[in-house]
Parts: sequence; C-alpha cells; structure tokens
Amino acid sequence: MAVRDGLLALLSAGPGYGFQLHGDLAVRTGGRRNVNVGQSYATLERLGKQGLIESAGATDDGLPLHRATAAGATATAAWLNGTDASGSDPWDETVDRVLLAASLPGVDAGVIITAERRRWNERLAAASARSLTGDGAAPSSSTEVDPPAELAALAAAADSARARAALEWLAEVGVAIEARDLAFAPRLDRPRRGRPSTRPMPPDGDDGQASASA
Repeated sequence: MAVRDGLLALLSAGPGYGFQLHGDLAVRTGGRRNVNVGQSYATLERLGKQGLIESAGATDDGLPLHRATAAGATATAAWLNGTDASGSDPWDETVDRVLLAASLPGVDAGVIITAERRRWNERLAAASARSLTGDGAAPSSSTEVDPPAELAALAAAADSARARAALEWLAEVGVAIEARDLAFAPRLDRPRRGRPSTRPMPPDGDDGQASASA
C-alpha cells in the first residue's frame, strides 16, 4: 500500500488533519504502516496538488483539515476494489486493504474480503497450473535434473504456499469481523504534541520533509 492510498482511504471516513491522519494510518493497520511523519505531510501536500484532497477548514484550535475530492473518492474506491499500488506486493496490499476496510466506518469489509479471497484463489490456481507445465514443472525421476525447471517448481510451490496462507488469514479476519465490529470513527482531538498551524506541519519543529517515497 502506498501512503497515498492509505491516507485517501482514511479521508473517506471524513475530514482529518495531518498529524491525526499520520497516527490513524498506523493504528488502523495494526502498526504495519508506522511511516515517517514527514512522509505523511509530504504525501498530503502532493495529494492536494493532484486534486485528490482539498481544504476542509480547520479544527477549533486551528489545525488545518483535509477532505477527499470526488477524484480522491474515486481513487479510494478503485484501491479498495483491488487496484494495487504500482510495484506493490500483493500480500502487503491485501493485508493493508483488509485492515483499513475493517476499521473504517461505512466500508463493507466482508465485500473486500470476498474479493481478496477470489484474487488469491486465482493466484493459487495459477501457481498450481505452473507446477504442471514447463514454467514450473516438478523434477522428473530422471537422474539428470534440469536446475531451471527445479527452481521454477520451487518458485511455484512458494507462490502456492503464500496463496494458501493468504486465504487462511482472510478466513480468520472474516471470523473476527463476524464476532465483533472492528470499525471506529476518526477522532479529531488535538494530539498532545500537536500545535495550531496555518498549514500542515508536523509537531515540535519537524520540518515535514519526506524521508522516503510516498
């Protein structure tokens, strides 16, 4: 998941300010996406320039609020519906997408899980098919084993194992959300280390510059 997709998904639940969104991203992904605060602010600035978010005024104590535009809402819907970030790992996309969906009010996490299960079943079928072809055939009983074919078989086995693990995890999440509603509304309480500002800036002197690509 790109930080871009995560922040846009959070804003689908309503307006938010920079430091709150930064913390919310970590909380709603179970600590998986505890990114540098400067990266969060830089990404919000970039989203504004791209027309995906806009100003939503400010909190009572002056913290600038952002909200998703129509284009931002469309981008979020595409990501939640399975459009992975460019160059991303399918496993990471699935876990982050499902965790965010489960935690965001108004999002049907069951639908997201069903779609993810379909995609992982397709990946499992593709990996299984490779094990029966020259792209990933299991080694024969011949005394001479073709190393590329053997490595391809092991790669196919790895893909199959990951797909089965993903399906097992998705089943576990399905049971969890059936047992308890995991969604919670965003909180606009001022962070203890926050400060009012006329523009999105991190707290306590952090210059808000990204240290990594968003």
